[in-house]
Amino acid sequence: MARPKTISWQDNSLLLLDQRKLPLQVEYKRCENVDDVAEAIRSLLVRGAPAIGAAAAYGMVLAALNSNEETIREDLSRAGEKLAGTRPTAVNLFWAIEKMMTAAAEVQGYAAIYQRLLEEAHSILEQDVISNRAMGKLGAQLLPPKARVLTICNAGALATADWGTALGVIRSAGRDVKVYACETRPVLQGARLTAWELLEDGFDVTLICDSMAGTVMAQGMVDAVIAGADRIAANGDTANKIGTYSLAVLAKAHKIPFYIAAPTSTIDEKIASGEEIIIEERAADEVTHIGGQRIAPSGVKVYNPAFDVTPANLISAIITEQGVFRFPYQGKLSK
Repeated sequence: MARPKTISWQDNSLLLLDQRKLPLQVEYKRCENVDDVAEAIRSLLVRGAPAIGAAAAYGMVLAALNSNEETIREDLSRAGEKLAGTRPTAVNLFWAIEKMMTAAAEVQGYAAIYQRLLEEAHSILEQDVISNRAMGKLGAQLLPPKARVLTICNAGALATADWGTALGVIRSAGRDVKVYACETRPVLQGARLTAWELLEDGFDVTLICDSMAGTVMAQGMVDAVIAGADRIAANGDTANKIGTYSLAVLAKAHKIPFYIAAPTSTIDEKIASGEEIIIEERAADEVTHIGGQRIAPSGVKVYNPAFDVTPANLISAIITEQGVFRFPYQGKLSK
């Protein structure tokens, strides 16, 4: 069974797989304006740094499509600001908006601007698949035969245009890989998404709760840990889904290699270290509820950062489409 496409452009609108409803329902949201795209990103209908970037690119196309000769540049500027305000941590979002604004500045006239933006959005989507395949091939060489890999959140086809980053490495290594997927609280993206897409592809995948990771490592059940990234600082400090830092500490304690797989578009050379990464804090009901059902008492305080930062010295290697880099990373991650 072919994997459902995460993102596609059809009939002058953006079609997004609604990841909030997986794995129980496979449904699509048709976005016809930039407001639709912004809400899709904000609500986690589309998620994963590369997928967010591609969706934002098409959001800019929709802003142009709904504009006119007189106001297109102002409308694009407003659209960029609206999209940039949705999620602060994933750098691919801002990278894609900047690329689209640069593309629009290259030409004159409404029709030319719209066409140029559409070409650029298609290119961002297509290049993401190419880069994922390249990093997958490079990363697979780091894994032993019949590797047992632990991962967190979802850094697969659902988080990208296709193939995936962390899961792309696993796919490239082949179906002999055994995967342990952390459920990934608070919104269970490992349980709902990673487990689903790996099962769909025929992988041997075992779901574990987040607090079980140390136990499976101690029992000798893990050969490597691979995670994706939402932002990588110039020194290699990496922001990823909350719980990634804990895995890195545990991996080091158990002498297990800990890898980050991400495209170069996720590298933010403008920030020196992870201390400068803005960490998104999300709504309390993502912790107090599961599937719309309250599980915690009303009135309890909630702290819900969506990401944590893993220091560079805990990362065995950063896998990109342009190569595999090892600590120290300073000066090596320039695009």
